[in-house]
Amino acid sequence: MKLLQIDSSIQGEASASRALTREIVARWQAARPDAQLLYRDLAAHELPHLSPAALTRVDEVEAARNAAVLEEFLAADVVVIGAPLYNFSVPSQLKAWIDRITVAGRTFRYTASGPEGLAGGKTVIVAVSRGGVYGPSAPEFGESYLRFLFSFLGIDDLTFVRAEGLALSAQHREAAMQAARAAIAGPDALAA
Repeated sequence: MKLLQIDSSIQGEASASRALTREIVARWQAARPDAQLLYRDLAAHELPHLSPAALTRVDEVEAARNAAVLEEFLAADVVVIGAPLYNFSVPSQLKAWIDRITVAGRTFRYTASGPEGLAGGKTVIVAVSRGGVYGPSAPEFGESYLRFLFSFLGIDDLTFVRAEGLALSAQHREAAMQAARAAIAGPDALAA
């Protein structure tokens, strides 16, 4: 089994999403000691935003890097993503990674009846962290975007672990992290 851990928070050790991805990965590794872990820190090693050179593959170094990112994703059985909410959506570092894995002919294709995802069979677990609290009708475009994206890619085994209201107070942050940790440790939360 191959496990891919993606962190995108720019907050380093103060990051709630990073703390949660570490705990999710630890749970998977405890349940599956043979799991091979590949780690990608998108804040420490940023992928550049898409460029004409990336699309046309004229820059060999960039083309090789993009291909490596795509192959990491395709090879993974389980993908654990740390996705903090920045200004109502995912960080641009995570979006740059998404642009490398959303590739026509590799992770999706267009058919006469509409797009078809080609990346099914994976488990994706997203650790979402938010400073505020968002209800079902609130303007939150991070989780909803990721839900749509992975469905588009053909992935239907998708779980979100949420820690929200982190910026309200120290007590609220601690309660939110405890709730997220309980979701990670719960018997039905993650299919490790």
